Amino acid sequence: MADTGLLVSTALNSGMATDHDLYKALLFDRLHVNEGMFMENIVAQMLKSSGHDLYFYSSYDKKDAANRMEIDFLIVKGRRVCPIEVKSGQRLSHVSLDKFSIKFNRTLGERFILSDRDLSVKDGIVYLPLYMASLL
Repeated sequence: MADTGLLVSTALNSGMATDHDLYKALLFDRLHVNEGMFMENIVAQMLKSSGHDLYFYSSYDKKDAANRMEIDFLIVKGRRVCPIEVKSGQRLSHVSLDKFSIKFNRTLGERFILSDRDLSVKDGIVYLPLYMASLL
């Protein structure tokens, strides 16, 4: 869904019996929402409006956890693939990004994590504030 307003209203109304229940949950901080879904949607719109084709990577292996990974977005810069992870919470863990980097090291470009934190670079990963997604 590219319409964030529609996405929000659909997500919020899908689990509530009435508008009163929704309002009550909101007032008492009991509204459990997958914020990551909204952040990823916003980043997708920003990347697309910047001219990027949107790709993602997902691998699931029941027998080998080393082969399980999910990357939110892949963009191409030059001849390199740049993986992007979007983080909405306090934890900025990047296990899938690390596994992806090992598996596809020869074709890999810069690695990015988008979150609500300030710009930084650590261990070869560029951490960007969410609002900078359109600059990639």
